[in-house]
Amino acid sequence: MTPVAAPRPTATATYPDLAGKVAVVTGGSRGIGAAAARALAANGVSVVVVGRDQAAIDNSVGAVRGMGAQALGVIADCTVDAELDALQQAVSAAFGRVDILAAFAGGNGMPVATDKEHGAHRREVVETDLTSTFLTVSAFLPGMLERTSGVIITMASSAARQAAKSSAAYAAAKAGVIALTRHLAGEFGNAGIRVNCIAPSAVENDRMRSWMTGEQRIALGGSFPLGRIGQPEDVAAATLFLASDASSWITGVTLDVAGGKVML
Repeated sequence: MTPVAAPRPTATATYPDLAGKVAVVTGGSRGIGAAAARALAANGVSVVVVGRDQAAIDNSVGAVRGMGAQALGVIADCTVDAELDALQQAVSAAFGRVDILAAFAGGNGMPVATDKEHGAHRREVVETDLTSTFLTVSAFLPGMLERTSGVIITMASSAARQAAKSSAAYAAAKAGVIALTRHLAGEFGNAGIRVNCIAPSAVENDRMRSWMTGEQRIALGGSFPLGRIGQPEDVAAATLFLASDASSWITGVTLDVAGGKVML
């Protein structure tokens, strides 16, 4: 089979019920998070872009505003309670509420052999990928409970769904995100809050382009049943669906956006 070099262009889906809502996207300054912010903005959502690099945040905010949507950029480390509290206060002052929380901050999925993975790295990965999700949800959940409505979308990985080349710490942390998602969905469904998870496989981003050539990325894409690696827009499309009323009877689900690599 000949690998597919690039995805076919696709238009951003439209969900009219999203117009006028407010979304917070952590990890929203680059890659998947930035694509999700743009897709939400294209649907009339006001977007809060959260990241740790001011220049990247500014670029993402500029893209959102360029679509005619309101945007706020906030620097915050999602592993630090105080910074998340400040984020929540800033969002409340600017928009008054949060309808959609996309807890996408994370990373550190590079391969590391378990016998070579030192304690500091393991702790860093768990903090970055699991603790950050828990703390982010904790910062915005009270407001959703008060309004008895809200959508939370978390970010896992195909590494949590089946054995992969990423580190054991990353796989365990992302599996923890999936378990957290199911727990929250069961606990708060009766309060009008839906919680779902997205688990992407290989998605092209700046980091991937820095350590893989174009030929290598094409070859990697050939290993997927759908013949290509993912693009941030693929995950953004899933985000829109889970944020919208089109998924109003779906909660506690992990959606594998994985080109057929994961079939559960």
